[in-house]
Amino acid sequence: MKHQERPYQPIENYGVIGNLKTVALVSLNGSIDFMCFPRFDSPSIFASLLDSQQGGYFSVEPDLPDYTTKQLYLPGTAVLLTRYFSDSGIAELTDYMPLSVEKDKAVNSIVRTIKTVRGNINFKINCVPRFDYALANHQVEINNNEILFTSINDGGAKLRLMADIPLSIKENNGYAEFTLAESEVAHIVLEYVTEGDERQFTPIKYYVDKTYQHTVKEWRSWINKTTYKGHYSDLIRRSAITLKLLTSAEFGSVVAAPTFGIPETLGGNRNWDYRFTWIRDAAFTMYAFLRLGLYDEATDFINWIMQLCRETDLQLLYGIDGKPGIEEKELDHLDGYKGSKPVRIGNGAAKQLQIDIYGELIDTIYIYNKDHKPITYEFWTLIVTQIECVIKNWKLPDHGIWEIRNEKREFLHTRLMCWVALDRAIKIAQHRSFPYPETEWHGVRDEIYNDIYHNFWNEKIGAWVQYKGADNVDASALLMPLVHYIAPQEPRWLSTLEVIGKELRLDVLIYRYQNHLTQIDGLDGEEGTFNMCSFWYIEALAKSGQVEAAVENFEKMIGYANHLNLFSEELGKKSEHLGNFPQAFTHLALISAAVELNKQISRLKD
Repeated sequence: MKHQERPYQPIENYGVIGNLKTVALVSLNGSIDFMCFPRFDSPSIFASLLDSQQGGYFSVEPDLPDYTTKQLYLPGTAVLLTRYFSDSGIAELTDYMPLSVEKDKAVNSIVRTIKTVRGNINFKINCVPRFDYALANHQVEINNNEILFTSINDGGAKLRLMADIPLSIKENNGYAEFTLAESEVAHIVLEYVTEGDERQFTPIKYYVDKTYQHTVKEWRSWINKTTYKGHYSDLIRRSAITLKLLTSAEFGSVVAAPTFGIPETLGGNRNWDYRFTWIRDAAFTMYAFLRLGLYDEATDFINWIMQLCRETDLQLLYGIDGKPGIEEKELDHLDGYKGSKPVRIGNGAAKQLQIDIYGELIDTIYIYNKDHKPITYEFWTLIVTQIECVIKNWKLPDHGIWEIRNEKREFLHTRLMCWVALDRAIKIAQHRSFPYPETEWHGVRDEIYNDIYHNFWNEKIGAWVQYKGADNVDASALLMPLVHYIAPQEPRWLSTLEVIGKELRLDVLIYRYQNHLTQIDGLDGEEGTFNMCSFWYIEALAKSGQVEAAVENFEKMIGYANHLNLFSEELGKKSEHLGNFPQAFTHLALISAAVELNKQISRLKD
C-alpha cells in the first residue's frame, strides 16, 4: 500500500542505533527511515530511505513551528538524542536498542523516549511498517494499547508496538497524537515477536525500568576496555562503537555496512547490498579492534572463521551466519534513493574470484597470535590449507579489491596481499615453531615480491600501477608500506606516493582509481572520492615522515564526517555522503590512521 510521500533526507543526516543484531537509521528529524529486522540481513521493515512513498518509516513529529534539530550520542554509547528547538518549546527524543539485561530474556526492540524540556508540546507518532522489503501486506490489531502487526505473505513476521500514551490504528498503521507538558515523558517501544514464541509479551514497564541504564552501562563498559591513549581519543571511540554496531553478537561476524541500495552515484546504478561479511572487510575490522586492545571481538571472529575453514574452502563473502551462496536480486518495485535504481539485495560479488582475501585474513591472525593469544595447532593446519590455495592461485587474474565487474586482471593489490599471506604465515610458523614447508613458502614469497617490484613498476609514470601493464595508479597501492612490503622512505615508494597524490587527490580527498578515464569497472557514472583511501593516504604520509602534512590532512578529512562523526563510503561533488552508511571500511581506516599519527606525534615529542 502506498503512503504519503516524504522528502528524502541527505544520507549524512542520519545517526545509527543498534543491538549487535541489527541497526536502525534515525534521521535528524527523528524518523527511523531504514531498518532490517530482526537481523542485519533480514528483509527491511522500514525503507523510506530507498522509497519515500512506500518504503515504510517510524516517525516522531513535534508540533513546533519552524523548529530546528540537533543530534548527539550520549558519550561512550550508541544511545542517540534528537533535540527539537523552537520559540514555542524544546523537545528531546532518546533512541536506543536495548542490550539484553537477562540471559534468558533476549529482546530485540527499539525504545523511543519523548520528553518536553520546555513548553507544552503536541506530538504525532506514525509507525508505518512495510514487511519484506515493502513487498508484503500486513494485518493489524490493537489490544490493551498494544498494536500487533502481522505480515500476511512473508512467513507471518510479527511486530508489537506499545506505549504509555494512547495508541490507535490509522490507515492500517500505528498512530498516536498526544501532548506532553514541561518535563513530562512518554515511552514507545517496537518489539520483534519471535516466530512460534507464545510467551507473555515483555511489558513496556520492563523496558522503561530495566533497559536504559543497563544499555548505557554496557556500552561504556565495553568502550572503556580500549587500551588506546592519546590524540583523537573521542573520535576513535566513536568509530570503534560504530564498528561494534556492525558486529553480530550471535555469530562473531561483521557486516561491511548495515544498509543496501544507498547509491554511490545519485541517479546511477552503483547500488549494492553490503549487509554481509566480506572476509577482507571483517579482517580489517578485527585489525582495528586489535590495535585498540578490544580483543573479545577478534576472538569471536577467529572462532567464526575457524568453523568456516573446517567446513569449506574459504570464499569471498558470507551471510552473517556463515552461509555462502548469496544471490543478487533487483527490487524493481522500489524507486531507489532519489531515483537511484536498481535497488539490489544480495551481492553478485559472491561469485567473484578475489585472491587478496587470504592476505588480509592471515595478517589479522598474525597480529592476534602475536599480541593477544596463541592460535591452536588445529587452526594452524587450517591456515596451511589457505596458504596452499595462495600458492596454487597467486598468478591468476581476478576481480580485485574493488570487485571489478568487467574482465579479470592481475591487480597489484591482489598480488601484494598474496605476498602478505605468505609473509605472515611464515612469521607465525617461525614464532610458534609450527611445521611448514620452509623452502617452498620462502621461495614463493620471494617470487611474489620480485614480481611486484619489477613487473608492476611503470618507469614512464614512475609508480607501481593498478594492474600488470597499466598506465594508471590505484589508491590500494597506498597499502604497500602499511603492510611492510616496502620501506616508506624507499625512492620508488615516494615516487608512487607522489603520483597517487597528483593523479587521484583533490586536497585531502582521494579517488580509488581513474574510472572516468579507464571505465575499468564496466559501470556507468562517475564515482565519488573514497573516504577509506583518504585515510590510507594520510597513514602513508605519516609513515613516510611527512607527519605535519599527515596531521593537517587528517584534521581536514574528519571535517567531512557528518554531525555525529559518522562516514559513508564516498563523498560526492558537494561533499555529500554517498554509498552504504555507516561504512566499516571508512571507520577502520580512520582508526588505523589515527593510531599511526599518534605514534608518529609521540616519536617527535621524544
